[in-house]
Amino acid sequence: MSSNKKYVYLFQEGKAEMKDLLGGKGANLAEMTNIGLPVPPGLTITTEACNEYYLVGKKFPEGLEEQLQQGLKDLENQIGKRFGHQDNPLLVSVRSGAKISMPGMMDTILNLGLNDITVQGLIKSTNNERFALDCYRRFIQMFGDVAMGVPHHEYEEILSTVKEEQEVKFDHQLTVESLHNIIAQYKELYQKHTGEAFPQEPYQQLLLAIKAVFGSWNSERAIVYRKHNKIPDDLGTAVNVQAMVFGNMGDDCGTGVAFTRNPSTGEKKLYGEYLINAQGEDVVAGIRTPLPISSLEQDMPIVYQQFVSISQLLEKHYRDMQDIEFTVERGKLYILQTRNGKRTAAAAIKIAVDMVHEGLITKEEAMLRVDAKQINQVLHPRIDTTVKLDVIATGLPASPGAASGSVVFDADEAEKLGKEGQKVILVRTETTPDDIHGLVMSQGVLTSRGGMTSHAAVVARGMGKPAVCGCEGIKIDYQQKLFTVGAYTLKEGDVISIDGSTGHVMLGQVPTLAPELGGDFAEFLGWADEIRTLGVRANADTPEDAKKAREFGAAGIGLTRTEHMFMQQERLPFVQQMIMAETAEERQKALDKLLEFQQEDFYGILKEMEGYPVCIRLLDPPLHEFLPNREELLVEITRLKCTGGDPALIKEKETLLKKVESLHEFNPMLGHRGCRLGITYPEIYAMQARAIFQATAQLTKEGVKAIPEVEIPLVIHVNELAFLRNQTIEIAEQVMAETGVKFEYTVGTMIEVPRAALTADEVAREADFFSFGTNDLTQTTFGFSRDDAEGKFLQHYIDRKVLKENPFVTIDPYSVGKLMDMAVKLGRSTKPGLLIGICGEHGGDPESIEICYKLGLDFVSCSAFRVPIARLAAAQAAVKHPR
Repeated sequence: MSSNKKYVYLFQEGKAEMKDLLGGKGANLAEMTNIGLPVPPGLTITTEACNEYYLVGKKFPEGLEEQLQQGLKDLENQIGKRFGHQDNPLLVSVRSGAKISMPGMMDTILNLGLNDITVQGLIKSTNNERFALDCYRRFIQMFGDVAMGVPHHEYEEILSTVKEEQEVKFDHQLTVESLHNIIAQYKELYQKHTGEAFPQEPYQQLLLAIKAVFGSWNSERAIVYRKHNKIPDDLGTAVNVQAMVFGNMGDDCGTGVAFTRNPSTGEKKLYGEYLINAQGEDVVAGIRTPLPISSLEQDMPIVYQQFVSISQLLEKHYRDMQDIEFTVERGKLYILQTRNGKRTAAAAIKIAVDMVHEGLITKEEAMLRVDAKQINQVLHPRIDTTVKLDVIATGLPASPGAASGSVVFDADEAEKLGKEGQKVILVRTETTPDDIHGLVMSQGVLTSRGGMTSHAAVVARGMGKPAVCGCEGIKIDYQQKLFTVGAYTLKEGDVISIDGSTGHVMLGQVPTLAPELGGDFAEFLGWADEIRTLGVRANADTPEDAKKAREFGAAGIGLTRTEHMFMQQERLPFVQQMIMAETAEERQKALDKLLEFQQEDFYGILKEMEGYPVCIRLLDPPLHEFLPNREELLVEITRLKCTGGDPALIKEKETLLKKVESLHEFNPMLGHRGCRLGITYPEIYAMQARAIFQATAQLTKEGVKAIPEVEIPLVIHVNELAFLRNQTIEIAEQVMAETGVKFEYTVGTMIEVPRAALTADEVAREADFFSFGTNDLTQTTFGFSRDDAEGKFLQHYIDRKVLKENPFVTIDPYSVGKLMDMAVKLGRSTKPGLLIGICGEHGGDPESIEICYKLGLDFVSCSAFRVPIARLAAAQAAVKHPR
């Protein structure tokens, strides 16, 4: 590797725009330094150095060490202290900082540079032996844990034992003698695990710490976090080496974390916590329960006023809500970090709306301030407070929302049960970054220690999961797998509910209420509707679904699946009669009965969506899906024969079995379904078309504007569509003649197999619209059966990076996306104004919506609850790719 490359930047050499190179933390430290804020000086090692470290086999790239040594000299000159000096030692913190913030996922080491000699220098320079020894024992613990893998809990056990012997509760109450004892035991523990004495050379400590931060980029917890948040694996992390300032020198010192607005609600008010006489990790680790930031006004009024004005300055500078870490050393305020704060969806919407009204950002920028996938959180239910709740404990309301589930004390168990579909609440004394996999699979988290800015709180808010933290009333016994609170004992598997908006913990499952979607939420989505050009419809199979879709802002129905109507209990016997019929007359009799049901169905949906188009897909699945399972029938017939059952019933079951066997297919997904059924049994599609048009005529007579779109599924050839289109038009004309009512309708097709996409110019001759059925199009393009792929090997493909994404969640732009692009261009070459949309689950996925916008589709359609997500994602696509 070339040594000409610059790997090390002093804070004053960087700026906010250099996030790719310096990481988010490094770029922000540089920016704050350059606008004159009180930031302890330091340097940043670039993300390129991290990536090259992995490329050359976990070795530092050539030139990095020389640049680091020069950077340290510059740092020494700025501060007037020397790294490793016995009388006036420079101590540093070593922290990770990726381009995209990953709170708590990677590693930090404080007080680096201390050893048996420099600790004496620190005692002399501060005249405070207790403080210096406290810094040294913290450093040995963090270095051993982070750089060398010595188990964190073993250090904690030593610390707890000494505190018990001294009969004190908090770290800052430990005496000098106790700290000497802890340091000696910590060094023994380090040697036991590593086989080496604790390193005394500060430069060696620094190199090992930098390697540990580079290593933490590929720790299991960081990989899980990136996967959950779709952060690329190749960004790498920067390393920030910063002069230490101390919040643990006495009562005129402290440390804290604060947000410029409330990250749970979005309220414009400082929100955060601090601890007097503590170091940074004490606040987020939740070892002591911190004080609210408002109390700082009484404890340190001058510092508080200064902090308020810096917070306002940073928010205006970055034009976003900031998450700020600070330390107070002997009454002087230092800012250690600022970043755009993680927030809940409700907070993100409120902050975006407020900032538009405050003139800080535009409506277009506001669209990009809310993660479209997060919108789901706002649609979550909340606890019904009108019923009597059995509240057994109250903690801090750390992340809003309500959740119920079985108590689980271990992150691995939470992950296992969550994957099996069980709802669990993870209960821990405190969470650490190593618990991330369990948090992902839990409904919510409850901790007995930690505050509103603890690891559990920050990560839960980022994931949109409820959290109750610092619930000191609960006493957890991990060995017995239970917790006690007051007179209650709850074991693993017992069901509890938590309310992250109030901090309440309740026995059992509690009733919830639907969310309220007015106020800021309605205003924000109103702006999204002004900005977007892509239409948003919903998939709905019942009038109730259609009503919900309208409430969520859908402008039409993009898919009504008629087979779901056939599956209803009172209809199934007539569907089975239709299938079992030996003659056309018998089949027609069953179809006449089904016609009544179908007309009623279509009447309800079309009426609910008055003035909006409703796309109705004619019968799609193979007929055997409406008949009993073959194996179950065989068992039933055998049982009847063995127990002397009714001969007439046995004969009826055997006839049914014969039909099931005649309809059996080796690969039903590619078999006798969709328009192939419509061509083999034209009377089925004829009945459905008649039901649609009779319902439309009835509504038109009533003065209701109904706009049906008749959709023919699984077309592979223009001739299939031509045959079924002609039949549909004939029936429409018959109904108009019979009723004397004229009405609008269109006939189109789903593009869901590659041949239809490749011949879309021909298919378009017979189509008024196209709708991409991307689930089947993905199956037929990849040659995957979705159920088999997702159940057996697809996750392995994603884990091993064979595929970047699950193609059933996000459209694969390189294959399915290319087929869609071809179909759009070919279809519109035949009919320039051809209406083209997408239905199915991809229609509610923000990344797929962006692809649809870029391809020039007219609308997306998704489930009713994803309509708000689609409205925002469509606006975001328009902002990112202006036409």
